[in-house]
Amino acid sequence: MAQKKWFNLQTEQVESELGTNRNHGLDKEQIEQRKQKWGTNELPEPDKDPKWLKFLRQFNDTLIYVLLIAAVLTVVLQHYADTIVILLVVLINAVIGYFQENKAEKALEGIKKMLSLESTVIRDGERKEVASSDLVPGDIVLLSPGDKIPADLRLTATSRLTIEESPLTGESTSVEKNTETLAEDTVLGDRLNMAFSGTAVVSGSGQGIVAATGANTEIGKINQSIAEVEELKTPLLKQTAHFGKMISIAIVSIAALLFVFAAIFYDYPIGELLLYVISLIVAAIPEGLPAILSIILSLGMQIMARNKAIMRNLPSVETLGAVTVICSDKTGTLTKNEMTVQSIELSDRRLDITGTGYAPEGKILENNQEVNIAGDQELQMFLSNVLTVNDAYLRKDDEEEWTISGEPTEGCLVTLAEKANQDIDRLPILSKIPFDSSYKYMAGLVEKDGKKIIYVKGAPDRLFDMADLAEGSEERNLWEAKMLARSSNGERIIGAAYKYVAADKMEIDHEDICEGLNIIGLAGILDPPREEAIEAVKVCKKAGIQVKMITGDHKATALAIAKQMGITEQHNVLEGRELDQMSEEEMQTATQHVDVFARTSPENKLQLVTAMQENGEITAMTGDGVNDAPALKRADIGVSMGIKGTEVSKEASEMVLVDDNFNTIVNAVKEGRRVYDNLKKTILFILPTNGAEAFLIVSALIVGMNMPLSPIQVLYVNMVTAVTVSFALAFEKLEPGAMERPPRPSNAKLLSPYYIFRIILVSLLVGGAIMTMNVTLLGDPEHYTHEQVTTITLHSIVIAQVFHLFNVRNERHFAFNKDFFSNKIAFMLAGVLIVLQLMVTYIPFLRNVFDLYPIEAQYWIYPFLIGLMTFIIIEIEKYITRKISAKAALNKEKAKE
Repeated sequence: MAQKKWFNLQTEQVESELGTNRNHGLDKEQIEQRKQKWGTNELPEPDKDPKWLKFLRQFNDTLIYVLLIAAVLTVVLQHYADTIVILLVVLINAVIGYFQENKAEKALEGIKKMLSLESTVIRDGERKEVASSDLVPGDIVLLSPGDKIPADLRLTATSRLTIEESPLTGESTSVEKNTETLAEDTVLGDRLNMAFSGTAVVSGSGQGIVAATGANTEIGKINQSIAEVEELKTPLLKQTAHFGKMISIAIVSIAALLFVFAAIFYDYPIGELLLYVISLIVAAIPEGLPAILSIILSLGMQIMARNKAIMRNLPSVETLGAVTVICSDKTGTLTKNEMTVQSIELSDRRLDITGTGYAPEGKILENNQEVNIAGDQELQMFLSNVLTVNDAYLRKDDEEEWTISGEPTEGCLVTLAEKANQDIDRLPILSKIPFDSSYKYMAGLVEKDGKKIIYVKGAPDRLFDMADLAEGSEERNLWEAKMLARSSNGERIIGAAYKYVAADKMEIDHEDICEGLNIIGLAGILDPPREEAIEAVKVCKKAGIQVKMITGDHKATALAIAKQMGITEQHNVLEGRELDQMSEEEMQTATQHVDVFARTSPENKLQLVTAMQENGEITAMTGDGVNDAPALKRADIGVSMGIKGTEVSKEASEMVLVDDNFNTIVNAVKEGRRVYDNLKKTILFILPTNGAEAFLIVSALIVGMNMPLSPIQVLYVNMVTAVTVSFALAFEKLEPGAMERPPRPSNAKLLSPYYIFRIILVSLLVGGAIMTMNVTLLGDPEHYTHEQVTTITLHSIVIAQVFHLFNVRNERHFAFNKDFFSNKIAFMLAGVLIVLQLMVTYIPFLRNVFDLYPIEAQYWIYPFLIGLMTFIIIEIEKYITRKISAKAALNKEKAKE
């Protein structure tokens, strides 16, 4: 049923295929049979995972498995305090992950809100009101203004029926429907003999046969597409997952080798040796990393929310910084979704109109000077015509925003008349010919200055014929040249004409205006681009981010808007029907060379996003309609509009723009790049701590020393102190030039060769210095006990971290610069950490928990000397690295020359 192209069949064929009669409808027996076959006219509920399963999934991580094994071993060894602390660490990470996860799919509920609750049908030859969920294929549905279409209908009768389809097709204007049979390759937006579920009747009336219900409707297909779309992992999630696996394999392998080595060459008791190995595993695993990454991403999310971009899940915050292409819908995203008169063409001049949208703010200009309506009879008549022969009205809504009641095209003509520098009268209509697509005009008989006039407004080419302008005549060529100039700019053209009639004329019909009209002028109408979006496109291009328009609108309009916005300088546009004929490889090539895609279907949008991803692009897709939902979900970052966006598009996306402002995306990208830079700095800060601890334990095991740190002490350093200090990095500012550099490659490694070098260098510096100190102090047992040395060791790692924090704040440049004091949180947390160290050393309860010794004041010199040494050496290394990098860049430039 769902595969049939009902728009390609005659209405009689549709009746026959669906076994119904448009005058009688279905009987009770037929309805029951079809309910059993097709089910209710509702969308299927997706399977949802229970909360307990979502929570358990947080433990599905290689590093967590290793920690759990370590916890089991501590139970065997009866070190229950270590067991409790390890399990607490695992639990804390799981809880953070569970509460940050926001994967609940609510798109179905959003779609259901769009569906009609009641429908007027013909059943058993009678007109009835039934629940929309009870509709079945073959039902005869009657449509009236304001109705929501309850199912996909093949229209059998229409009377000036217009339907608002922008949530489904992306069209900015309502569509006038008819019953004519259409070609087999007609795209969704041009299926004028169909009415689709979830859209709404604007005006007129109609009748249709239910062709598809529930999951088989166009909205149902989109819902299925959302369910089937594969959600891709963000670059950060991919990289951290890979990193976790690699480090787990390395840690377990090294621990096993050391266990065998120590068992062969030393006489450690097995229990003590196992505790050594557990300490090594716990030391090498960066337990605090998941928590601090979540915290940094959460802060980034809060900052974005303050800047009117709401992120729906954490990893998407950093993904924004890697976006290479933004695929943007046109209507309501790049444009205002408010039709605006751009120009007026009169017989011998052109007038420009300022202001955009329905707000009556702007002027009518000629040669950049405001036109004085009082002395301009021709313009007065034009404005009076388009205002009078018009069913739309302008009003302010509850939020003091200007809106229109009626057709958008007519509404913008009302706004135009309001922009005149004196009031334009809307004349009483004595007799009217309503608009119909079969003749493409509307007319009204009015009385002005004691004379009867027929005002006519409609399609220019139709008016030219009615004005007796012969093909090829000088006057017709003049008007057609004006029309071509406006339409080539993507504008929709409305013509205005008039005819004087006898004073006793009271009724008019088509015969009265089939000839003898006088053309007054033409209005060029456009859904204008947002001014701030034009600037945002420039910023995106400067940042190396491509912007591509994917719209359901017409080719000429799409190209004109794209050129105005600076999206493209080309003339080639691909339409949906051309994309339908392409192979996957051809589509991938097309996305590399074409910037504008018009008349696209929901499937096309999804295919284009997928093709770009196959080309290695990190994609953001903006949209506001139901038709955008599958592509929004598939994209690396789906961006929906908060004001005009449907609930479906919001729930399918990762980011919602509160103000529907394209420029907000740019600010979010800036924040995304700042967050990613700070995440990398955090990793550069935390991993040397693990490296130093691991080096210290491995060294002790190799030389046969006592264990320098217990598992609980290692966990204290990794979770409490490392996380506390690294939190300061979340507040580092955006680095200069961050929006002038291209996006990072999608395959960029989390740890660059330089990062690996720095991590190893700091690990060896801190670990080597502390090991040397251990050997020296333990060699003097008269003055230093093992408990004292262990305490000094723990403090040395912590204080070295504090000093290293100021190295990391500026990755390659000198730590003491103009921004040194800009991050006050860094200084505050450094102070908090020192207080914390004093507490665990000198408060008896805490000291006993961590098995520390209340060392005398003079022993604090060792930790501070090691920290200061680390800071100075890394600053020297950064200076040398800068010099080497600068020299390499200079040599590269010379090689190019």
